Amino acid sequence: MSSSAHYLPFLAACLLVAAVGATDHIVGANRGWNPGMNYTLWSNNQTFYVGDLISFRYQKTQYNVFEVNQTGYDNCTTEGAVGNWSSGKDFILLDKAQRYYFICGNGGCYSGMKVSVVVHPLPSPPSAALAAKNNKSAAPVVAPTAVKVAVAVVSSIWFGSGWI
Repeated sequence: MSSSAHYLPFLAACLLVAAVGATDHIVGANRGWNPGMNYTLWSNNQTFYVGDLISFRYQKTQYNVFEVNQTGYDNCTTEGAVGNWSSGKDFILLDKAQRYYFICGNGGCYSGMKVSVVVHPLPSPPSAALAAKNNKSAAPVVAPTAVKVAVAVVSSIWFGSGWI
């Protein structure tokens, strides 16, 4: 299988997520993934839902991201990590309602480069009768933000993986 084929399921999932209005949570906002930040404060001011993305922006030659369990998070260890990224622009799909733990595996964890987020299930959609009563048109509307997320994800994967 070619290296680009490995990205196809992820790309399809991201496009589907974007079409339904997922949010891309950029860790640290405009300050990114760097030492000395209070990522607990940042995550406590976010609401994460299944299908959202969490993205990490950082100097790829200095830092990375590992998804770990609570023990790895508490002790700043990558042993038993369930995922790792090092592109400097990492988009991670939050596909389950659970608590996720992310750390920097290059020692940055000891300087505060760790974040824990709680992902909530999607709210139940309104019943069809209620939706029909409140909306004259039953056609779905794709939010402009969802389109921007889709473009950002596709561009990042396309240009960042050497497809061109």
